Amino acid sequence: MPDDLAARLNAATARLIGRPVTAEERFGIAVSGGADSMALLAAAAACWPGQVAAATVDHALRPDARAEAGMVGQWCAAQGIAHAILDAQIDRSGNLQAQARAARYALLADWRAGQGLDWLMTAHQADDQIETLILRLNRGAGVSGLSGIRARRDRLLRPLLCERRAQLRAWCVARGVPFVDDPSNSDTRFDRVRLRAALGGAPWIDPAGLARSVDVLAQADAALVWATDELAGQALDLGEGSARLTRTDLPQDLLRRLLLRMIAHVNPGAENPRGPSLDQALVQLSHGRTITMADCVISSGAAWIVRRAPPRKAR
Repeated sequence: MPDDLAARLNAATARLIGRPVTAEERFGIAVSGGADSMALLAAAAACWPGQVAAATVDHALRPDARAEAGMVGQWCAAQGIAHAILDAQIDRSGNLQAQARAARYALLADWRAGQGLDWLMTAHQADDQIETLILRLNRGAGVSGLSGIRARRDRLLRPLLCERRAQLRAWCVARGVPFVDDPSNSDTRFDRVRLRAALGGAPWIDPAGLARSVDVLAQADAALVWATDELAGQALDLGEGSARLTRTDLPQDLLRRLLLRMIAHVNPGAENPRGPSLDQALVQLSHGRTITMADCVISSGAAWIVRRAPPRKAR
């Protein structure tokens, strides 16, 4: 791999923030200790000396996690980079990976704000992106899901989405940057790990082309959100305990988004319907039927009306 990762990082970051990086800006780097995040940290430190700090989240889910965080801290100390270990409190009920992800991002956001850092970077790369897209395709995702891992969300930047995992690992090896391999990345109980093994590096994947497609899908999703907002202002009445849509002669994706808003208003604690169940609901409503979904009764006709379903009688 050419010695230009830092240059590509600088260019990618400038694209994401819409201008060149200034000498006053400071970056927080989320570092797990894996090759991807260590490559991001080392390249960022080379690119913006004195403008980088690092943080490692310890989820306390593996016995080696603390030692791995310590390895990151030792490397940072040798480079003169401030490093923090953030301890996550995980609710181990339900989806453990989702709980860990939510806790991680919350801790990192608080750390960035508390340290007065301008930006937070994570090391998601092109292989993460293609794995995410294939998994979501398998689950029947729509435009929003297929817009993939977003390169920027507010102050969160992911500037490595055009870099391949194997190249980042080789970059670290060539420069003596230490890293660890998380054993969960080879645990075939997880769909993503099995998919990763099947892809096997996939040299035919063009990261730049993938990034362009994801960006187009993200723009399409933003346009649909805008159109949904406009239609909601014109035809959606959110009342006390009910929601009423007075215009139903709309493309299906807009009706889907408006219906989800109505359900979320009437029953905020409900899990969003998705996939075939939501598609079937739209078919039933378009034929003037009344349905029950997400603990709501949805009636159709000239207008669609959503109300909470009455409580079930105890037997």
